Amino acid sequence: MRNVALKMLIGDKAKYIGLVFGVTFATLLISQQVSIFIGIMSRTAGSIHAVSEADIWVMDTRVRYIDEVEPMRDVELTNVRSVPGVKWAVPFYKGLTTIRMPDGLTQQVQLIGVDDVSLIGLCASMVMGDTKSILNPQSAIMDSNGFKFTWPGEPLSLGKYVELNDNRLIINGICDAQPTFLTFPIVYVTYNSAMEMTPPQRNKMPFILVKASDDKNIQLLKNTIQERTGLQALTREEFAWRSINYYLERTGIPINFGITIMLGVIIGGAITAQTFYIFVVENLKQFAAMKAIGVTNRQLFKIVVTQASVVYVLGYSLGIGLTALFFFMTKDAPALKGFVLHWQVMAGAACLIAVIILCSILFSLRKVFRLDPALVFRG
Repeated sequence: MRNVALKMLIGDKAKYIGLVFGVTFATLLISQQVSIFIGIMSRTAGSIHAVSEADIWVMDTRVRYIDEVEPMRDVELTNVRSVPGVKWAVPFYKGLTTIRMPDGLTQQVQLIGVDDVSLIGLCASMVMGDTKSILNPQSAIMDSNGFKFTWPGEPLSLGKYVELNDNRLIINGICDAQPTFLTFPIVYVTYNSAMEMTPPQRNKMPFILVKASDDKNIQLLKNTIQERTGLQALTREEFAWRSINYYLERTGIPINFGITIMLGVIIGGAITAQTFYIFVVENLKQFAAMKAIGVTNRQLFKIVVTQASVVYVLGYSLGIGLTALFFFMTKDAPALKGFVLHWQVMAGAACLIAVIILCSILFSLRKVFRLDPALVFRG
């Protein structure tokens, strides 16, 4: 029966290719769009995940996500350090500002201020230069994608200088920073430099990074910090998910990607179901001949399932392969840096495509099961 099923399927090349194309298209669209959606949402918490040394982020109670800055008093750093169970606590500055190039053009950047002593929060993956260079006067480190965006067409090099609020900054290091949701270049300076360069105001410290003692429960320490200081304390994962949920709830990103994914399911499913149905209808005489010689509905079911399985395996494999090829070819593109095909997406797409194939089988088999064997003797 397996050989018969394969000969029937491959014999009609046009419909065979159409079936495989439908499954391939659905798999490609679903897996690619879901992977891009996951990549974009991960970027909303990229600045948080990049600071792997800290267990807890402390901030003002009004902060809802990483890019919303509500400065705190400088004395809060001392208050947090005095909480039992805190191994260390350092200030961390994150904000948007504007730099001016020598030719007079301006560029908005993400300014990161890291602790002057420990350099906690500084990107450790250096492309050029050394992390210690940030300690030099008027020195900064910029991410490689930001450098290409600021000076398009120029090779990576050190010694470039910019102005930030009438302060001269020399780019003495280039790093491979984790991409964030905002596509602006990332400029790292010391925390004290950030305080000197940014406009004066009463409170300027956005975040405090906390490391728990080895024998201290992080959740308990988080609650203790909140009780003693009146500030908001979140673990790294809690703050990351809060930032992700903010963008999920306040932007149209989930709706847009959801519509695209749904269209992939509908179009791929419609092509597959319709082509499979036409394939079965045009082979009704062959199925009737099989029934006439004693082939049971169960055996006919196995024939159709075999045909559907071949289409499923080929279509899904081609779709996932094209998706993987897409991300491989675009891995160096700044807009898609860090986007990968997760195994969870592959498994989810496999289940979804299997459901589409199953529905196509059930829709087509009704004709086969109700088929009159006498049809083969009619003209």
